[in-house]
Amino acid sequence: MNNLKWIGIVWVAAVFLQGCTSNHVADINMSVPDNNWAYAKSLKTAIDIKDNQTAYKVYFKLRHTLDYRYSNLYILMRLKGAGLNKQTRYQFKLANANGEWRGHGSGDIYTYTFPLLTDLHFDRPGKYEIEIEQNMRDNPLVGISDVGVTVSPALEN
Repeated sequence: MNNLKWIGIVWVAAVFLQGCTSNHVADINMSVPDNNWAYAKSLKTAIDIKDNQTAYKVYFKLRHTLDYRYSNLYILMRLKGAGLNKQTRYQFKLANANGEWRGHGSGDIYTYTFPLLTDLHFDRPGKYEIEIEQNMRDNPLVGISDVGVTVSPALEN
């Protein structure tokens, strides 16, 4: 389960869904303590690429509460290993101009899945690390409850 830290029914659903999608190279979720995502508390996961002929897709998963003050989010994604050292900054729009959240809501929690890379080719098989860090001005960033990353072959839906 790696660092999966869900509780109650949400945890059971995450375990069930993870079991249904066993072809993922990685599918990790991290609860953010006290809904305060600090720079130092980045999400990290190791992946083992066995087939460098396959294209991969990488998705960032986010859950925030109504305490989140912004309509967007900046993150840094670092991909390292086997001769690769890449860093990319992403911006995601979380709300429409009228202030309505774009994510799927349940109570005061909103959930999003954003594509980071949809046709990633690794030069060679090996061990890689993906790190996701919040890149906003606030540290810690209030209102972020969970972050995650999924890596799977690009041919899957």
